[in-house]
Amino acid sequence: MQLRTLGHVPYEPTLEAMRVFTEGRTEQTPDELWLCEHPPVFTQGLAGLDSHLLAPGDIPVVATNRGGQVTFHGPGQVVAYPLIDLRRAGYYVKEYVYRIEEAVLRTLIHFGVTGHRVAGAPGIYVRLDDPFSHAALSGPMPEHDPFRGLGKIAALGIKVSRHCTYHGVALNVAMDLSPYQRINPCGYAGLQTVDLSTIGVQSTWEDAAAVLGQKLQTFLAP
Repeated sequence: MQLRTLGHVPYEPTLEAMRVFTEGRTEQTPDELWLCEHPPVFTQGLAGLDSHLLAPGDIPVVATNRGGQVTFHGPGQVVAYPLIDLRRAGYYVKEYVYRIEEAVLRTLIHFGVTGHRVAGAPGIYVRLDDPFSHAALSGPMPEHDPFRGLGKIAALGIKVSRHCTYHGVALNVAMDLSPYQRINPCGYAGLQTVDLSTIGVQSTWEDAAAVLGQKLQTFLAP
C-alpha cells in the first residue's frame, strides 16, 4: 500500500480525486492510503437527514456518496482514506470496517488511551471519566442512551465501488470541537465528541498521522 501524506487540503477536490482514482483503477493498480486534514466542513452521508444539521452557519455542508449521517472535518483531525481493492485483499466490507477500527484502537493504545466499539455505531469511543482505563465496557448500554459515559474520538464512513474502497476514517487529535455542537454527530443527538487533547494526550498532527498510517498499513494488509 502506497502512503501519501497530503497535508492540509480542501475537502471537495480530495473527494473528487478519490472518485477518479477509484473509477480509473485496474486490477494492477497499487492500493494507496491518503492522510490529510481539511478546512472546516460538514459532510453528509447518503442516509443523511437535514434534521441532523442543527445550525451549520458559515461552515459549508457537502453531500457525499459515503455511508452514514453527518460529521465534521477540521484542522487538527487526521483523516485517512484507504483506497483498497477488497477482492485482491481477500476480505469483505464487514471485516474491512473491523480492521479500520482495530487500527484506530491500536493507535490509541500507542498514546495510552483505551478505545471502545459500540455495537451498531461504527467508529471508536472513549470513556469520559477515565480514557486510560483498560476495563471493558460493562454489559450492554441502555437503548435510550447507548453512549452514556462515552465520547466519540474517531468517525468512520466508507464507500465501496466495484470492490474498491474510498472515504475512510477521521481521528480527532487537537481541534476546535465546537462545530460538533451544530450537528447531531453521526445522527445521534447529544453524542459528545472528544479529541486526544481534551482527554489529556498531547500530540502533533504529524505524530498522530504517522502512527495511524502505520497501523492502517498493518491491519489492512491482505
